[in-house]
Amino acid sequence: MNFKKLMASAMVCAFALTGCGSNTATTSEDKDTFVVGMECAYAPFNWQTSTKTDTSVKLGKSGYADGYDVQVAKKIAKKLGKKLVIKKTAWDGLIPALEGDEIDAIIAGMTKDKTREEGADFTTPYYDSKGMIMIVRKDGEEAGYTDIQQFTGKNIVGQKSTNYDSVIDQIKGVNHVTPKATYPEMVLALQQHEVDGITAEMAVAKGVVEANPDLTIVQFADGHGFDCDTTVSIALKEGSRDSKFFKKVQKALDSISDEEREEMMEYAVEHQPTED
Repeated sequence: MNFKKLMASAMVCAFALTGCGSNTATTSEDKDTFVVGMECAYAPFNWQTSTKTDTSVKLGKSGYADGYDVQVAKKIAKKLGKKLVIKKTAWDGLIPALEGDEIDAIIAGMTKDKTREEGADFTTPYYDSKGMIMIVRKDGEEAGYTDIQQFTGKNIVGQKSTNYDSVIDQIKGVNHVTPKATYPEMVLALQQHEVDGITAEMAVAKGVVEANPDLTIVQFADGHGFDCDTTVSIALKEGSRDSKFFKKVQKALDSISDEEREEMMEYAVEHQPTED
């Protein structure tokens, strides 16, 4: 009789433990935080600073995250009724962090493409830079170019695993330099004459040339520029498109008007760091 009681108790305990185990995993929907990954090194979309501002978010003991992406993340977190947490993550580590449940979303100036869609589900775009341009040295001949094919034979560099790098091969005969890990590294390479030009979106380029008066922007004539998608979207867990959480994030994003988005970008461009 005692043995039967012992077995029954063991089964109850096992069932209880199993039940508890199945409830320990919390989803993005269940948590009271909204954890967003970004580089914090891609102004005006995102950057790291020691200065607290009206738009910044604390980065643990490493100062603050600020920029356009932070503003977007704050608005979405507020709509979700969650506390926003920014996790600084290297560009190549963003998708793996999402897959590993280290973050709930990527809001980092990321463009949806076929490769990234294999590891994430994307919302509709939250910003469109409307075309790829180039940044060159102001005193170089490249400053007068109006066609990407004029960069034939030139040394051009982009950022690793981004459109900034992949579009370079649209230039026939270009010397496609090994991509850099971060955008500030690209700027430095241009200033040190390691390369003749770096790819950019206008929002990024404006801040770069404002902070570096030795550089200038090259825009291309219609039909003579890059063929490239310059929209950016929010990345959420792969396979979550039909979930309540995905739909809530999309709804929160939809509530931000086009006018608000432009105003936030203008603010970010005006307040981004003046030095890399």
